[in-house]
Amino acid sequence: MKEIIFFNGKFVPAEQARAPILTPGFLYGFGLFETMRAYNNRIVYFEAHLERLKRSARLLDIRCPYSLAKIKEIIYEAVKINGLRDAYVRLTLWKSERGADILIIAKKYQPYPSRKYNKGFCACISSFRQNEDSFLAQLKTTNYLFYRLAFTQAIQKGFDEAIILNNKGYIAEASRSNLFFIKNRELFTPSLESSCLDGITRRVIFDIAKKYHIKAYEGNFSIPDLYACDETFLTNSLMGIMPLVSVENQRLGKGTAGKLTQFFMEQYKRRSLQ
Repeated sequence: MKEIIFFNGKFVPAEQARAPILTPGFLYGFGLFETMRAYNNRIVYFEAHLERLKRSARLLDIRCPYSLAKIKEIIYEAVKINGLRDAYVRLTLWKSERGADILIIAKKYQPYPSRKYNKGFCACISSFRQNEDSFLAQLKTTNYLFYRLAFTQAIQKGFDEAIILNNKGYIAEASRSNLFFIKNRELFTPSLESSCLDGITRRVIFDIAKKYHIKAYEGNFSIPDLYACDETFLTNSLMGIMPLVSVENQRLGKGTAGKLTQFFMEQYKRRSLQ
């Protein structure tokens, strides 16, 4: 079956889509995107993703050609027209001569196997540094080279992910995810001021912690804080929650998915399937 995408007002086969290249979106990475997960024909945390896109578009003066309600309708149609129930959905919006171009892709999502969640990720510390004074770090822009280079560096070294520090030496985030660690059954994560993305799944973790009276703290944390933790995990909208078991080949905690991490994984999965 051919992949069908939505591009600037109509559904077309992916290979037939043509986008102008002399636009700020193409030339300068002047755009935004959201990646979402569809479970059983339902987009997980749909409203939160669209609201973040709307807020970011306003900050960058990118005028979306459709209302959020219309975008919602198009995305559900994209999932349906491609014959999917569980899907990876990407919404991209970029600056163009017409104001803004829009692309919506829905593909079959291939999740990590369960053994990977049982084993957990291993990460390196990236040589790239995030600028904590730049508001762009908190936007999901198509100018994504910084994160892609950090991730590529990790893969080339044989790791699953890269931990990115800011210019002050504090942990900001990972190349594709937010980071949490647990010490004495309390939860810690870099603050937005540390220069991390305000991740949708990150917010869900706070909601779960609040519901079950788990103390959660945002702040400036360093690599030694990570090495001293009991458990660590990473979050994003596609993989959900992934245990992080080592950094630079140094074991974190017991080197396995801890009990509290497993609890968050179970609660997140339950919420996602509701």
